[in-house]
Amino acid sequence: MIQATITDAIQKPGRRTFIRIASAGSLAAGTGGLNALLVPQVAKAQQAFGDANFATLTKIARDIFPHDRFDDAPYQAAVAVYGDSAKTDAAQQKLMADGIAAVDAAALQKSGKRYVDMPAEADRVAVLKGLETSQFFVQIRGDLVVSLYNKPAVWKQLGYQGPSADLGGYIRRGFNDQDWVATA
Repeated sequence: MIQATITDAIQKPGRRTFIRIASAGSLAAGTGGLNALLVPQVAKAQQAFGDANFATLTKIARDIFPHDRFDDAPYQAAVAVYGDSAKTDAAQQKLMADGIAAVDAAALQKSGKRYVDMPAEADRVAVLKGLETSQFFVQIRGDLVVSLYNKPAVWKQLGYQGPSADLGGYIRRGFNDQDWVATA
């Protein structure tokens, strides 16, 4: 009896829940998509880290997973997840602050400029390669796989149609649509 009540509640949202979900969707559609909903999270992260450090984190994300067709918004949203955790977790805050400081120190040593001010991507990548075994870099790279690529707005830019299990699976939906492998 209790199980049926819980499932019914999940499958049938109440009027207020439906209005809240629909309002969020309307806001996203009317103001520029999913990234518009993430602006408060980005603003909080900028406040938590400061504009300069947040810009450095964004540039690091772009250099780890470069996509020329992306603007900064997906990268900002991906690193914004650290804003809340840095406010509540002193160890996370220290890791981020020390990691950004180490990246900037390596950049200053290499080019005399902060990381974000280095014009050549190859030079920035060289700085990151020097720190790729650090806990900071390992965490950022690992977290970006989820925080950057687990967003439908990013899927659309990459040409990924999204999960298809609820649509019959890939066998019935694009399994053989590839055109980049020559067929014999």
